[in-house]
Amino acid sequence: MSDVTEQDRQLEAFLDALWLEQGASEHTLAAYRRDLQAWLHYLGKRGLALSAPGPQALPQWLDERRAAGYQLRSNARLLSSLRRFYRWALASGTIDHDPLAEVRLPRVRPSLPETLDEPEVERLLEAPDLDTAIGLRDRAMLEVLYGSGLRVSELVGMTVDAVNLRQGVIRVLGKGDKERLVPIGEEAIAWLERYLRAGRGALMSDITRLPLFPGRGDGFMTRQTFWHRIKAHARTAGIDKPLSPHTLRHAFATHLLNHGANLRVVQLLLGHSDLSTTQIYTHVAQARLEALHADHHPRG
Repeated sequence: MSDVTEQDRQLEAFLDALWLEQGASEHTLAAYRRDLQAWLHYLGKRGLALSAPGPQALPQWLDERRAAGYQLRSNARLLSSLRRFYRWALASGTIDHDPLAEVRLPRVRPSLPETLDEPEVERLLEAPDLDTAIGLRDRAMLEVLYGSGLRVSELVGMTVDAVNLRQGVIRVLGKGDKERLVPIGEEAIAWLERYLRAGRGALMSDITRLPLFPGRGDGFMTRQTFWHRIKAHARTAGIDKPLSPHTLRHAFATHLLNHGANLRVVQLLLGHSDLSTTQIYTHVAQARLEALHADHHPRG
């Protein structure tokens, strides 16, 4: 068996472990695959082995990537992928020494997600036309999204039986098929009740179908369709900031922290497996506080 074949086998075993043990998504697995295949290609051109690339191989490759125009953040993500692979290889006995153990990750300033302030959120929520069934559906979707911090994929894939209005919670199947119960708040509950009473039936030919927020033909709405709906309502609300499908998820987390929520509570609500993923929102909240200080303090 050739060395390249053995290295490819190691890569596939690592990706299988990520999927089996941590429920990594196809998107995550594809990103790891790209990073590791790029590393294998670089090592192969220099006759170096994946298990023992030598102390200078990675620093030299990162230098070449920077010279080629790759951003610092891209290199930091790639190095994170390689470190995770080598930690797995060490733990599984594939190697007896982690060749990257002493390599330091590039320091990268956290990228602050674009979000909306509270008055902008209010304008966005009030944008749908409530005289139409589609408007009632969109208002309920926006309220649930802002009231719960769901991912858009979790929202559009929600079924009727996942909602418990009496208890005020929704059952969410998140990344890695991990299930969690999420409270949605009184406003979202009220709008869901109104939508279920006066909107959903008008949008469906068969209300026994599962989608809570149907798209075409009684089926589930796509993420792309909901994204177009958000952009249309943002125009109606006079919001010209660059938005993303997760803008209201970002606003949910940031506004919770601005009002004193505990970071670990926000982590649980967002469904983050790692607290470090949630910590980005502390930077958003801090940036907001600094802007308020600069605008309103006499010595700002």
